[in-house]
Amino acid sequence: MTTAVITGATHGLGRLVALDLARRGLRLGIVARDAAKADDLHAEIARTAPGTTVDTFLADLSSLAEVRRVGQDVAARYERIDVLVNNAGLHAFSQRVTVDGLAEMTAVNYLAPWILTSTLLDRLVAAAPARVVTVASEAARQAGSIDPARDLSFTGAFGRRASATHYGRTKLMDIMFSQELARRLAGTGVTANCCDPGFNTTGLGRELPFAGTLERTLHRLRVGDPARGAGIITRLATDPAFATRTGGYFSVRDARPLRCPEPGRGAAVQRELWEATEALLA
Repeated sequence: MTTAVITGATHGLGRLVALDLARRGLRLGIVARDAAKADDLHAEIARTAPGTTVDTFLADLSSLAEVRRVGQDVAARYERIDVLVNNAGLHAFSQRVTVDGLAEMTAVNYLAPWILTSTLLDRLVAAAPARVVTVASEAARQAGSIDPARDLSFTGAFGRRASATHYGRTKLMDIMFSQELARRLAGTGVTANCCDPGFNTTGLGRELPFAGTLERTLHRLRVGDPARGAGIITRLATDPAFATRTGGYFSVRDARPLRCPEPGRGAAVQRELWEATEALLA
């Protein structure tokens, strides 16, 4: 049975992807923070795709120790993993520092996928051909600059307006990580791709005071349909056309190839980020 592990599956795009993968007959490993929301997803999968095997692994992805621990739990459960979808993410509108002394957006959006992928790499290689899909964003174009050692450890204060730059930088790191990972996995049979799921009304900006009203308005106008964003994630995870393609960054618009935004483009700076991440996590 094909096994897919997905983070952030209890809400938004991840929930739609999980339901789609279940309907396609995959066994699911759900990494979630909230047990009640995970149970709710189980119930929905049981209604829409009866017979699906769903395993839940609880973790707070803002904690490096929790990410390592849940990765080990997942690896202990499965001998092989065919698909890993790094989907969980957040946009914080002010700085929040984790128990590890890191910016929460950096920890959840970038370091958690890095650690989880590294921890599960043996299981992915065992399942080859296998796939790693990381959800990035065209918000990466707002990053402005990238200095790996500086940006990984940045915990300075910022407000709502500047938050877009910091969120975009974590998503730029995701693209850089995915493309460097693809180079490092060459010859293993494991592909690594990432995508821009476009604008989606999934509650990512739910910390804003007007978020609920805005989301309801956009739903009425049929703007930001999350089914489109989920579609590109599912396509990278399952479509035979992407079985051997690796190192790509793809648009929600017909899976059109995108270039990694500057200044994160190129093997040298992507390797620099990888090495800085290894040093930080050591």
